[in-house]
Amino acid sequence: MAKKSIKLNYIFNVAYQILTLITPLITAPYLSRVLQPDGVGRVSFVESIVSYFSLVAIMGISTYGQREISYVQDDIEKRSKVFWNTKILGFCISGITIFVYLVFALFQKGNTSIYLILTLNLVSNFFDITWFFQGMEDFVKTVTRNAIFKIIQIIYIFSFVKSKEDILLYVLGVGLFATLSNISLWAYLTKYIKRVPLSGLQPFKNFKVVWSLFIPTVAIQIYTVLDKTMIGLITDSSYENGYYEQALKISKMLLALVTALGTVMVPRIGYLFEKGSKEDIQRYMYRGYRFVWFLGIPMCLGIIMSAGNFVPWFFGEGYDKVVPLLQILSLLILAIGINNVTGIQYLIPTKKQNIFTMTVIIGAITNFCLNMILIYFFKSIGAAIASVTAETVIAVVQLIIVRKELSPLHVLKEGIHYFIAGIIMVCVLIPITKLLTPSVFHSIVIALSGALVYFLVLLIEKDEFLILNIKMIGNKLIKW
Repeated sequence: MAKKSIKLNYIFNVAYQILTLITPLITAPYLSRVLQPDGVGRVSFVESIVSYFSLVAIMGISTYGQREISYVQDDIEKRSKVFWNTKILGFCISGITIFVYLVFALFQKGNTSIYLILTLNLVSNFFDITWFFQGMEDFVKTVTRNAIFKIIQIIYIFSFVKSKEDILLYVLGVGLFATLSNISLWAYLTKYIKRVPLSGLQPFKNFKVVWSLFIPTVAIQIYTVLDKTMIGLITDSSYENGYYEQALKISKMLLALVTALGTVMVPRIGYLFEKGSKEDIQRYMYRGYRFVWFLGIPMCLGIIMSAGNFVPWFFGEGYDKVVPLLQILSLLILAIGINNVTGIQYLIPTKKQNIFTMTVIIGAITNFCLNMILIYFFKSIGAAIASVTAETVIAVVQLIIVRKELSPLHVLKEGIHYFIAGIIMVCVLIPITKLLTPSVFHSIVIALSGALVYFLVLLIEKDEFLILNIKMIGNKLIKW
């Protein structure tokens, strides 16, 4: 196999992740004013319900497919069989799920139209084959098609969603363009796979493995989507869901920069695992942890320091509660970043999904129990605290379990330079944030000031990771 560049794939996957989230980020200031907090909350609550059906429709197909394709990148015969076996199983599961969901949607008394339109989310899953190209370590095509349809979606929203009454048009646009985007990716398949006789296919043979990967996905959903459902049920307030949704959008977008490396590393680690290259795997893992500290610490601390300046002008009036929510949820960047390296990048491709499942279930139970208590007393703030706690528990438990292969002390050691730089950055930003009032310009000043201090401190510390990447970029520019 021609070895693909991890750095290049990371760049493309970052683009993919950001483009997936860029639409809500670009449109959030507009929609927050047009739909109002309760409108945003209505859509958020229904989407959380639909997500459970999407979860069943996808099952463990994406994780399983990406991993299995990574094992057979070099063999067109084997990867063709893997693709068709995986996708036929996916078609069957998705088809049944869509039918059950439609029956469910028709019996919903409130927001019935939104429920029905969001069937498109399930149809989008039906045609999704992104996992195949990720397994092949080919991120160019997914980024290209995603960019085109996201740009069209942005234009659509600004053109047709003009008032609170256009909420159905908004939901329609999101679902429709996601579906078209996934369908368009099928045009590239002919270069990668070939037809396989039906007699040579066994789509249900590996259902048990797919099911084993589905269990942790269910557990993860508990603290990524159930939060919204529980906020709606316990508080009976679409406003609380609206605040939580907006804060989550921002933290998720920044989190994508950190976790995007995970999607790139899964097929690479799977490939090395199949070749028995344990030392290379360990080297890549420690590099992954360092990358999380390198990007995650300044992002997390930067959000905490700048949220009070950023939220008022970005979301408009009536979103004051987003400030503390965003500050709390920023901690997810570090917590999820670390357990993404241990769980997604290491445990899944090395066929230790049972350990991954156990740790995620522990986190899910933690989150559910805390939600029951904290949401009742603190509403959306309580849900944010519960999510951060659950993710932290998962990160700690996973590191303890894999301590013989990946030393927790070594993982913490990888972050020392970045913790020091982050603390100094915060000390500099405290007086700056107190002097500046909420505005676009002032938020940019805060962000640039923080970044400048952070990277200067790392240069003074002679951080090897930063210097190595600066040299690499410099060499690329010189050659160009």
